[in-house]
Amino acid sequence: MKKVERINILMRYINNRAHFTISEIMHEFDISRSTAIRDIREIEAMGMPLVAEVGRDGGYFVMNNSVLPTVRFTDNEIKALFIAFMATRNLQLPYLKSRHSLTEKLLGLISQNQQDDLVLLNQLLLFEGTNPHNPDLLDLSDLPHPMLEQLIQLLLRDVSLTISVKEGRDIKSYPIYLLHLYREKSSWQIEGFDLEEEKRRIIPVDSLTDVQPYPGKKRFSKKKVAERLRQQEEAFNLVLELGPLAIGQYKKYHPFKMTLSYTNPYQTTAMLKTFVHVHQPDELADITSWLLFLGEDIKVREIPGEVLAGLQGRMEIFGMN
Repeated sequence: MKKVERINILMRYINNRAHFTISEIMHEFDISRSTAIRDIREIEAMGMPLVAEVGRDGGYFVMNNSVLPTVRFTDNEIKALFIAFMATRNLQLPYLKSRHSLTEKLLGLISQNQQDDLVLLNQLLLFEGTNPHNPDLLDLSDLPHPMLEQLIQLLLRDVSLTISVKEGRDIKSYPIYLLHLYREKSSWQIEGFDLEEEKRRIIPVDSLTDVQPYPGKKRFSKKKVAERLRQQEEAFNLVLELGPLAIGQYKKYHPFKMTLSYTNPYQTTAMLKTFVHVHQPDELADITSWLLFLGEDIKVREIPGEVLAGLQGRMEIFGMN
């Protein structure tokens, strides 16, 4: 690690701790005692008000009511931040206005040469959803679902929520313990535990009409929810062995509930076990398409007849053996 990178990281490390010692710095950054002392003196010279404590257990702390000196970005850190912003355009992510202002601040912090590099990167790099005819540095025009930010703000305070959903012409409310908020197939989904029916429930964010804190007295702890879900787990009916090519496809895309168990230290072979609800047409169609997407580098150990029939039908349509 270069010195300027180490100093920047060390400043943030120090500012996030009430107290630290030379030994901790040596261990955390794998540097000698003399190097640690020189780095601390350099940080003091930059304006960070450090107070030294004398004694056997002495160390340093940052003076109260102090401000961390201006953060300095390396060229590679600036490129990493900018590419991350580019890659998330047009994905309906929350906090659109904040992402826009962060991009403006990043451009305002850097030199003209660094700005020129970003302009060139913006012209050459294209990500999914990018409009190649209008690759504007500050073009973060994708709008997330209007309920998404409200949902995030609420779940940071309490994961027990009352969620109102439009189902056909009706509005239905579900009291849930929110397990995950995730994005799959270009849409946001809520995975929750229904507090009344005591079962797992998946709710599309696009269907939300209202989200409120859960007012009821019936509450579950995280541990209790996990116990209930373990009791309800179905037996696996789809078991696959994946080779390296199939694992590569899996990493490109896999349904949210799917997980791999690697079977060698090099992560070139793996087992996939899951349950397919064969009586749900949408899930049956999705799993059939996904298995074809994985390719031929799989060995089937167990598969429902309905899924196998779907695969065979699709392969006949495309003239595959």
